[in-house]
Parts: sequence; C-alpha cells; structure tokens
Amino acid sequence: MPVLAHFAIVLASLLVYAVSTHTSGQRRHPSAALAWVLTITLLPYVGLPLYLVLGTRKFVRPARRPVPPSNAPQDSPRGCSIATLEGMGLAPPTANQRICFHDDGPAAWDELASLIGSAQTQLDICTYVLGHDALGRRVGRLLEARAAAGVRVRLLLDAVGSWRTPSAQVRRLRAAGVQVHWFMPLLRNPLRGRVNLRNHRKLAIADGQRLWSGGRNLAAEYFNGHGHQAPWVDLSFTLEGPLATQAQDLFDDHWRHSRGPDSADGSPLPAAAAPREAAPAAADGPQHRAQLVPSGPDQAEDTVHDLLLTALFRARHRVQAVTPYFVPDDSLLTALCLAARRGVQVELVVPAHSNHRLADIARSRALRDLAAAGGQLRLAPGMVHAKAVVVDDTLALCGSLNLDSRSLFLNFEMMVAFYAPDDIAAVTRWIDHHFHHLPCDEPRRPSLRRDIAEGLVRWLGFQI
Repeated sequence: MPVLAHFAIVLASLLVYAVSTHTSGQRRHPSAALAWVLTITLLPYVGLPLYLVLGTRKFVRPARRPVPPSNAPQDSPRGCSIATLEGMGLAPPTANQRICFHDDGPAAWDELASLIGSAQTQLDICTYVLGHDALGRRVGRLLEARAAAGVRVRLLLDAVGSWRTPSAQVRRLRAAGVQVHWFMPLLRNPLRGRVNLRNHRKLAIADGQRLWSGGRNLAAEYFNGHGHQAPWVDLSFTLEGPLATQAQDLFDDHWRHSRGPDSADGSPLPAAAAPREAAPAAADGPQHRAQLVPSGPDQAEDTVHDLLLTALFRARHRVQAVTPYFVPDDSLLTALCLAARRGVQVELVVPAHSNHRLADIARSRALRDLAAAGGQLRLAPGMVHAKAVVVDDTLALCGSLNLDSRSLFLNFEMMVAFYAPDDIAAVTRWIDHHFHHLPCDEPRRPSLRRDIAEGLVRWLGFQI
C-alpha cells in the first residue's frame, strides 16, 4: 500500500504540473520542462511544492489574433530586427535627442546624479540592488533632497536583490518623503508560483523625459569599487527623448502592482500595458533611433531571446557579446555557433571568474561548443557585469539582460536596441577599448567527473 500511495502522489503531482502548465500557457523550453518532470517524478514531496512556489514563467498568453504586418522593410538585417519586435507587439523605434554611453563608473555616477538633480516634478527609480554602503547612502541623500524640493520620488526595490538593504535605510527614505515599494516580497502569496520571477530592470527616469539605464545596480561595486577592490566593468547610458516616456509606462506598470506600505494587494502585474504613443523628438539635431525591448513575464513572447536569434541568423561580418554569465539555451547557442561556422567573427567576453561560482561551472560546455565552432573567447581578469551585444553595423543592444536562462526566460529585464550608426559605433568602441587587448582563450577538455558536474549544475540550477 505505501508503494501504491507513493505512485499515486507522483501521478497526482505530474497531473498538477501538466494541467497548470497548459491552462496558464507557460510554453516552457523542452529542457526546462524535462527538468520539472524529472524533479517531480523522482522527488515528488519536494518537487511539487517547489513547482508551486517557483513554477510560473509568464503572465501573458500570446495573441491569437493575426498580427498586422510591420511597416519596417525586411530586406535588411536592421529592418528584419525591427519587424520581429513589432510583430511581438512592441512599439516601433523612435528618434531621440540625446544618447550618452558611460565610459566607466565615475562617468555613470555623474550622469545619474545629474539626472536625479534635474527632476522638477517626478523622479522614478527601479533597481535590483540598493547597496548598504557609501554609494547607497549617497543615492538616498539625493532622493531625499529631491523629495524635500517637492518632487514626487518613487523607489522600487526588488525584494530578493535588495534583501540586505536595512529596514532603517528604507524607513529614513520614507520619513523624508520618498515613496518606497518592494517588488514581489517572498512571503506574500508564495503559492502563486511567482517567487522565482525577479525584477532585474535598472531605471532612473526624470519627469518622464530623461532616462538613465543599463547594467548597473545602485551599489559601490558598480561605480567606484569596495575598499581596495576595483569597480566592476559595466555599461550604462543616458537617454533623452520619447524612449523615456515608454520606460515611464513600464515603471508605472510595476509600481501599480508592487507592494507599498499601504498596499492592499501585492499582486504582480498580469501584463504590461500597451505602449502609448510617445511625443516625437525634435527635428533639429542628431536623431538617435532606438527601440525599447522589455523582456520577462509581462511579455507574451521571449522578446530579447527572439530578437537575438533573428539578428544572429542575419549576421554577416561580426558579432560581439559581453555578459557576466553565459548559460544560453540550445537555440541561442546554436545560432552563435552557426554564425561562427559560416565565417562571421563571433567574439564573446566573459569574466574569467564571475561572482557566481555555479554560473562559471554551468557555462563551460557552452564555451567549449562556441570555441569549437570558431568563436573567439576573451576572459577578463576582473568582474565584468556589462550586458551588450553588437551585430555588424546594424544593431547594438545594451541594458540589464544577461545571456543566461534566468535573464532570458524568467526575470523582468529591459534592453534598448540602438539602430543609429553613431550609437552602434559607440558601443563597439567601448567593447574594443575594454577588451580587445585580451588574448583569445581555448577551453580545456574536462574530466569525466567535471563534465557530469557541469551537466548537473546546468540542469538543476538554470532550467527552473
């Protein structure tokens, strides 16, 4: 009887998984689905509760109505990328007045402080990490000063990323007039399956017109380093123009469904609002054409992942990618390898040792496959936290998304696709300046024990 009861529990658990996955339209990748099925089958008493807490991937079903054809010309790689994003329901590219990429941490801080100080009516900040350090306190003082000046200041913190932020630090901000909300607190309705979905977007928006964004969290290591430790190499940018209006809409969606001190419902957003029409950029001056690319549970499609596939299959000459964690799914790795095999110069920059040991173990197979296909691997000696991809002279991506399965398929992320030649060249120069001097690395063949360990880490840690 105990054996029969056990099998009944296994079958019931698998039925819960199958029904909930189908009814909610999760559309998991095969490897992720297999990981869940095996975990529930082999460890049902652990696997089912884990699935109920972590199993949600999407809030939005793909549209069933026919998507109207895009106006973007598809006879060029750039036009094909734009058409792909418009086909997934994203707003078309807009022309912006100003885009500035930050060379290093001090430049990024100066731009952030300037943007915060420029806010006259409203200032909105979203970050995964608010550091409990000198820089976090500097940010707090700037926000308090704007609130004292009568500016409406809102700060959205991810409940996991900022778990080390002391409650006293938050209370001081609130006492100074700064509104602070937590995104998806862990103990709030954990059985809704959304605990695993974290807000990794980094945004600072002044008056809905100026945007600071990129890969940097608001902590010392992203700007000037800790003590004697050098700052992490990261990339961020400042933008002025219609794209900031769309980023404002994205922030507002998060804010309405996050948990504040008086919130009655901490439920996360079921879907992102349709992008509103932004005011056109001024006709005079340089036109920085760019497109906002949010990715995550509030998007029906895996927007950045699908854009990368489109761009890689159309790549002709050179692909550059910088990421702290490289654990791609099979389709993205195949696209990179095929590009390298057909003669495209594929360059990947990752830190020799990142701040996540499991990510370094899980990436090894993908690095070996890419190198075997002819890709060039450059290992940076320090921590690289930048997220950037450049494809030929047609597309540059910069923002918060890492090239790993968590960022690609689970987290709330945001990238910006840059199409203007000057902006693409600026990102290319930044990558070349920081990493072109690094020698190419040849991954070593692993031992059998290491190979098995890599597979287990990748399966267990990066599929669910």
